[in-house]
Amino acid sequence: MNFKETQGLRKDADFRKVYRHGKSIANRLLVMYTLPNKSDNNRVGISVSKKVGKANIRNKARRRIKESYRLNIDGNIKTGYDIVFIARVAIKDVEYVDIEKAMKHLIRKSNLY
Repeated sequence: MNFKETQGLRKDADFRKVYRHGKSIANRLLVMYTLPNKSDNNRVGISVSKKVGKANIRNKARRRIKESYRLNIDGNIKTGYDIVFIARVAIKDVEYVDIEKAMKHLIRKSNLY
């Protein structure tokens, strides 16, 4: 199952549920919330605050997070989770490889591999 086929978290209520009941883990660039769901696939949501920068910078960060998940994580982790990635302000000053490392670190730390 690839990223395009996975359902994303879209509704505010879904995000709030993951924030309220999920487990969080963080590093310098990203915060990751995980919550088991009752399906056979993962649902992923990405949140980038206006504190990060203007729209073009937020979109660039969102695209990099999404691509890192698609290339490295999707298909290689346990299924049945709602996952929310929140970008921290420091993400605007780093390269793609740093985001990739940060995401892999969070996935490993949360025992989803």
